[in-house]
Amino acid sequence: MPTHNHHEPEEHKIDTSLGYEQSDVRASGIVVFLTSMAIFVAVVGIVAYGLGKTFNAWMNKEDGPTTKWATTVNIRELGNLPNNPQMQQKVAELTQQFPAPRLQTDDGLQDVADLHKREDLLLNHYTWVDRSQGKLRIPIERAMELIAQRGLPVAPAEAHAPLMTGDSVPTVTIPLTDGFARTGYEQEQQSVEARRAEKGQ
Repeated sequence: MPTHNHHEPEEHKIDTSLGYEQSDVRASGIVVFLTSMAIFVAVVGIVAYGLGKTFNAWMNKEDGPTTKWATTVNIRELGNLPNNPQMQQKVAELTQQFPAPRLQTDDGLQDVADLHKREDLLLNHYTWVDRSQGKLRIPIERAMELIAQRGLPVAPAEAHAPLMTGDSVPTVTIPLTDGFARTGYEQEQQSVEARRAEKGQ
C-alpha cells in the first residue's frame, strides 16, 4: 500500500531573546478606525445642525410675528455686565421693552422706601376717599383719639355651631400687626436727612 507522509505544520517560534516585538504594527486598522470616527462626527454634526434649524423654524412659527409681546433682544451687546451706571442704564432700557408687570431692576430698596412714603402720606394726612360721597380719610393719630373717646363699635355676637368635645371657640388677637418696620436703607436715609437738618440749623 502506498503510504502518504503527512507533514504537520511547524510551529512558528518567537524569538524572545531581544525583548521586543520584531514584526511591524498594521496601520490599516488604525486608519480605518480614524476614518470611521471622522465620518461619525461629521454625520452627527450635520444631524444636530439640521435638528437645530428645524426646531428654531418651528419655534418662530409658533411665536408668530415680532410684537411688543414677542421680541428678540441681543444681550451679547451688554458683554459681562460690569457693575457701573452705564451698564445698569442699558439693562434698564432693555427691561423697559418687556411688558408689565416686570421684576424689580434694583434691590427693591427705593421701591420699598417710596411705598412707605405713600403709606405715611395716607396715615398722617387728611385725604379724600370719595369726594362725591363725602368720604374722608383722617390721620391715624386723630382716629386713635376718636376711638379712645367713643370706643369701638360692638359687633353682634356670632352664633357658633355646637362645639365638639375638646373644641373651643376660635379667638383672634387684635391687632394682628403694629405696622411695618423700616428697612436698613430707610434708616440710613433718615439719618442722612437728620444730619443735613442739623447742619442747616
